[in-house]
Amino acid sequence: MKKLIPVLFLGLMAIGLLLILNSCNDNADGDPNPQTGAGGSMARFAITGNTLYIVSDQSLEVYDIGDGGNPAKAVSKNLGVGIETIFPYQQNLFVGAADGMYIYNNSKPNDPVFMSKYTHVLSCDPVVVQGKYAYVTLRAGMTCRPGGGFSSLDVIDISDPTRPAMVGTQRMDSPYGLGVSGNKLFVCEGDKGFRVMDISKPAEPVSKAFYQQVAAYDVIVRNNHLIITGNKGLFQYKYDDSDSIQYLSKIPVL
Repeated sequence: MKKLIPVLFLGLMAIGLLLILNSCNDNADGDPNPQTGAGGSMARFAITGNTLYIVSDQSLEVYDIGDGGNPAKAVSKNLGVGIETIFPYQQNLFVGAADGMYIYNNSKPNDPVFMSKYTHVLSCDPVVVQGKYAYVTLRAGMTCRPGGGFSSLDVIDISDPTRPAMVGTQRMDSPYGLGVSGNKLFVCEGDKGFRVMDISKPAEPVSKAFYQQVAAYDVIVRNNHLIITGNKGLFQYKYDDSDSIQYLSKIPVL
């Protein structure tokens, strides 16, 4: 994952950081530690309240940013190797690694507590979460899965976060990042474009449309808008309750 058009990922991270620092999420679930903003599924940092989380290759670093001018490191958690992404959801942190997904409880934001790990074959695995389900893409290829195999979208039941269990899987072409909102799941397929999937039945995603006009590597979903990492920039789209997607603009990244 680290070798995939790094400039564009930095661009998407910058956009994500702006969204994080300048937005406030609605908190319908009454979550005491809501994610402050939106980021892509391949993000290596996240903010909830006054806490910043950063994942390195081997650890989860936690910083108290209550005083923005003087961030203070709270704790460092050693997670092993191959740590790739982080996705906060309600009271938990979902950390994607080369061999699985870690779930940490962050009800005490400055000291997340390990709850469980869902293990899968060695692969790159961005993760997003909504409700009782986590969606994970596993990509085949020499960089992500040296032993071969096939690419897939896995659905993980996290209703009991101490015992995550796969409840569905389906083959994909070349999945990268993904995003979720309501009954829609957006899956980036690299040079092939991106899919819109119906998750009205959350454990059974159904592909409804495949947009192949631009390459897609990661996506931020926010307020019926998509920000997608492409080959030479960030592409903005608008969507509604139908399966149609409206192109809005391109932010060039050289």
